[in-house]
Amino acid sequence: MATASNSSVSFDETDTRHDEMHSTIEAWIDELVDDVDEAQASEEFQEWLDVQSRFHDYSHRNTLLIKLQCPEATKVAGYNTWRNEFDRYVQEGEQAIWIWAPIIAKQCPECENSPSYHEDSECEYDETPPEEWSKGLVGFKPTAVFDVSQTDGEPLPELETEATGEAEDLVPTLTDAASDLGVTVRIVEADDWEHGDAMGICEDRSLHDLQPVVKAKARENQADLAVTLIHEYAHALLHFDVDDDTERAKREVEAEAVAYIVGRFLGLDTSGSAFYLAAWENDDAEVIQDRLGRISSTAQEIIGTVAEG
Repeated sequence: MATASNSSVSFDETDTRHDEMHSTIEAWIDELVDDVDEAQASEEFQEWLDVQSRFHDYSHRNTLLIKLQCPEATKVAGYNTWRNEFDRYVQEGEQAIWIWAPIIAKQCPECENSPSYHEDSECEYDETPPEEWSKGLVGFKPTAVFDVSQTDGEPLPELETEATGEAEDLVPTLTDAASDLGVTVRIVEADDWEHGDAMGICEDRSLHDLQPVVKAKARENQADLAVTLIHEYAHALLHFDVDDDTERAKREVEAEAVAYIVGRFLGLDTSGSAFYLAAWENDDAEVIQDRLGRISSTAQEIIGTVAEG
């Protein structure tokens, strides 16, 4: 009977701790939602958003061309755009990145050529004169662009998303916990990092142990490195087999909310997560609360694994 009684107390204590943690996570989620709303309304975020809107969304083909010529590129624009819109200047001797720019001109409604090409074609359309034609895409031309790293001048606004705090022993603890979470982890030196401005990634399963592989870029800020690891662990636990691109923003919301909670539990300042989430979608706050169950259970799994280690 004594054994049964002790076992019952143990289960009760476990349930109580679970309920307390769930309540704490709910409270922290509410705070994160409020912080995201405040971040989106802030002058700092609006200034950042305005600058981001001036950069083009490049086609898949141009994105590949940029990465082939300048793998570390993060923000690219033409020579005059850097000078006129951002008050930045391309450094002397920098090599241009060549992409294909669309040619927009008046277009024949039938053959879809520009007026000059239309004249040399066999198209007989003559219902309306060329000056009345609507404009459309008539071709592409090679155009030079430059990455921000190739320019000097006025700084671009940045959002302060890095975590801070005492974390010297936390990164080793998190890497030790990876195997118990079913993840293979690698910290990659900055000189060997091949994933642009991403600070961490979760990629295909390791051929050695068939586990998701988490890679994080090494950096001096150990607190931020720790939160990056937690973020990518959340992706590995929640999203590894999800291929739906339309869910990408919502997956980022879930992973960053988990990182916010676990990082906060471990004593780190993860308030920068609000700006991180504000940069994704306008309905981030609703997504966080809609997915509370997934966020909460994943955060508790990581916390439990780290605590046991």
